[in-house]
Amino acid sequence: MIIFSTIAGLIAICFSFWLRTTITKLPDGNARMREIAAAIREGSYAYLKRQYRTVAIVAFILFILLLLFLGFEVAFGFLVGAVFSACAGFIGMQTAVLANVRTTEAAKKSIRAAFDVAFRGGAVTGFLVVGLALLAVSLIYYLSEGSTAGLIGLGFGGSLISVFARLGGGIYTKGADVGADLVGKIELGIPEDDPRNPAVIADNVGDNVGDDAGMAADLFETYAVTLVAALLLAHTTAESLFPFALGAGALLASIICFFFGKIKNEYAIMKGLYRSLIWTSIIAAGVFIPLSRALFDDEAILFYLSAVVGLCIALLMVVITDYYTSKKYRPVRSIAQASESGHGTNIIMGISVGLESTFAPIILIVAGILTSFWIAGLYGVAITAFSLVSLAGIVVTIDAFGPITDNAGGIAEMAGLPKNVRDNTDPLDAVGNTTKAVTKGYAIASAGLGALALFAAYTESAHLENLSISEPLVLAGLFIGGALPYLFGSIAMRAVGKTAGSVVEEVRRQWKEIKGLAEGTAKPDYARTVDIVTRAALREMVVPALIPIVIVLAVGFILGKAALGGLLMGVIITGLFVAISMTSGGAAWDNAKKYIEDGHHGGKKSPAHQAAVTGDTVGDPYKDTAGPAINPMIKVVNIVALLIVGLL
Repeated sequence: MIIFSTIAGLIAICFSFWLRTTITKLPDGNARMREIAAAIREGSYAYLKRQYRTVAIVAFILFILLLLFLGFEVAFGFLVGAVFSACAGFIGMQTAVLANVRTTEAAKKSIRAAFDVAFRGGAVTGFLVVGLALLAVSLIYYLSEGSTAGLIGLGFGGSLISVFARLGGGIYTKGADVGADLVGKIELGIPEDDPRNPAVIADNVGDNVGDDAGMAADLFETYAVTLVAALLLAHTTAESLFPFALGAGALLASIICFFFGKIKNEYAIMKGLYRSLIWTSIIAAGVFIPLSRALFDDEAILFYLSAVVGLCIALLMVVITDYYTSKKYRPVRSIAQASESGHGTNIIMGISVGLESTFAPIILIVAGILTSFWIAGLYGVAITAFSLVSLAGIVVTIDAFGPITDNAGGIAEMAGLPKNVRDNTDPLDAVGNTTKAVTKGYAIASAGLGALALFAAYTESAHLENLSISEPLVLAGLFIGGALPYLFGSIAMRAVGKTAGSVVEEVRRQWKEIKGLAEGTAKPDYARTVDIVTRAALREMVVPALIPIVIVLAVGFILGKAALGGLLMGVIITGLFVAISMTSGGAAWDNAKKYIEDGHHGGKKSPAHQAAVTGDTVGDPYKDTAGPAINPMIKVVNIVALLIVGLL
């Protein structure tokens, strides 16, 4: 099965590069479109290079510490996880940069042609991420002959890069986006992506480094860590090999079902995206049957059912998140309705929707945990978690589709293309906004189940059979862990606010000092704004990324194993609630604004629209910075606890 999973990973990587080649052969528009795309590309490359230089310093220090205190095996696994995760993020961003301008060019023909290019671009990221993750874990497992030390190190490396990518990219993209919206739409009264706005290039760069690179690193880490968690809880050779079989089978099913992602018109966009996901789940469920029988005898049905539970959770999580974030349903429309009463009622209703959106996913996750535990114990829960994550190839494809279409619309606006081009990109962008929220919900659900499996592995390693809250140390750890996501989210939100403030001041300055900018006869200094956002994002991302590591070390070495176990429980519980409420609530705010822009409740430039823009600016750092970054933070805490448990 290790050979099977290795081959499947290589096939996925080769398939993604083949898709990338087909994209590069497509026409990339006129000279003005290429000029704008080049500016976005240069800004994206410049940011990621500077970010990776910063992260490399932290990673090198940690590598040396791991080598000295935990040995070569852990340090080597850490290095592999960090490098593979960084590669997934960089290539995902690079492909998005290539695909966005080609999607704009395709939109000149039809919405169907633009969909095909954007979906293909998203697939490059999706299959590359999962192929690299499955290949990395397979190689480390094979080289270490099943030892868990290298696997835990790999999980830590992937998680570290993911936290930095999510935080840095999220601060960048939302700092630029919020700043651009606050000045452009409200103060200056100009459209979104208006070329006179000095922040629009930075905003488009942010889509690449935040949504594409950030999600790629995030899902790489989620996939790898959840697979590692399942391996840590396996007690037989067959149980160790079963997750590899599931990953390979689901990945090959995803590649087949990529070709089901087709549309006929603008009303079938969501159906085209979800069709590929549904068929992947169906085919994967069929493929899991012979794989279960090949590894197990009497227990095959139990482990197979645990895997099917994971597939069901994935599909139901998509349905729930879609309900809370789509323009078609009550939650988003209620925010739009509240916007007629003003900014305050928009904020109140948006917070209400975010809070409400936590209940159904938590009930779903609880039902999945209880069902899989009843079927096959803790290992069954781990299998359910990884089966959920095994769909990541097609899920990331759907997610990466969104930023590509967003940038395509921005390029059309800045290049002054005919209205029909923007009319073809806007429906794709609107759907992409919902799919980004859906995939974030999927990632958070997988993080919760994966973290639970890691927590179970920690209690086994620490020989903590019972953690009772009647013990003061356990209760102390529980409170500290419960507070950690709030502290982490607070710092991330503050970073976005400070960055957006810098952007607002710069846009105001340029409109005041550059003569002819308002009339469109002079060009803004895009590079200056990009540099401001880049420096701010890199400066603000380091402290919150290191806080989870420092707190785990402090609690573990000062208060002991039992307190650290309580901390892990607290982080998992409150982290899930905070992350879901932020991502779903933020996406609902965003789509409420788009719903009004479609002509409802007064349309663009109405009082309701101005209130909705305010709500959207509040929701942006919720859904694209703090909320998604809590996902890898939960797993960093659990991985670090596993790393140090032998030293406590």
